[in-house]
Amino acid sequence: MTTTALFKVRQAALPILSLSKTNLIFPVHRIYCVGRNYRDHAIEMGHDPDREPPFFFHKPADAVTTSHSVPYPTQTSNLHYEAELVVAIGKGGGMNIQSLDEATSLVYGYAVGCDLTRRDLQNEAKKMSRPWDTSKGFDSSAPMTAIVPKTDMVDGGNHFLETAEIKLWVDNDKDLKQSAPLSHMIWSIPETIQHLSRFYRLVPGDLIMTGTPSGVGPIDVGDEVRISCGEELPECRFTMV
Repeated sequence: MTTTALFKVRQAALPILSLSKTNLIFPVHRIYCVGRNYRDHAIEMGHDPDREPPFFFHKPADAVTTSHSVPYPTQTSNLHYEAELVVAIGKGGGMNIQSLDEATSLVYGYAVGCDLTRRDLQNEAKKMSRPWDTSKGFDSSAPMTAIVPKTDMVDGGNHFLETAEIKLWVDNDKDLKQSAPLSHMIWSIPETIQHLSRFYRLVPGDLIMTGTPSGVGPIDVGDEVRISCGEELPECRFTMV
């Protein structure tokens, strides 16, 4: 028996920026986001910065956008930027990953992204002990760059993770808002993957937004955002419209 889809649904995807292969895309399965993974950001958000187990929330796959024009969302008057390194999972690891080496082997590559947040809705949800979905999971809430495969990076990306800093500017590079070495993450990428696998079956197409450093703040229509992370990844650039 054959079946026919009632309608077509757009497959969310990111381009792949590779030295050896062209015209590849990375189909997005799920987007996992790590909360409070930099000590200074935990403090600025009013939380204990001690190394508690990481917690996660989701954005829908179609929140991803590579557009340089991002629409200001409805139902908010306090939209915030959050610069993040994005990890792309390229092979299935199942659940309950046992070793950090195994966790590392799942990584296909890296991208640069921004976790746009309706901060007023998030603060209201926190006060009422409600989920964060409307504050984090709206349309175009995850601007991202193309993914660079770790096999195209120096030392398989290890040098990048040890030395790169994530930085965010607003308004034509005039104002540096966020800056921190990736090494300042509370939970490393392999540790994050390992912990995430206790709750979800990780598969190719999964993206992990690894948390943001301190310095988050508001942006408005007309603001230009630029995020860099080392020299091997492209910059994430967009304007709120």
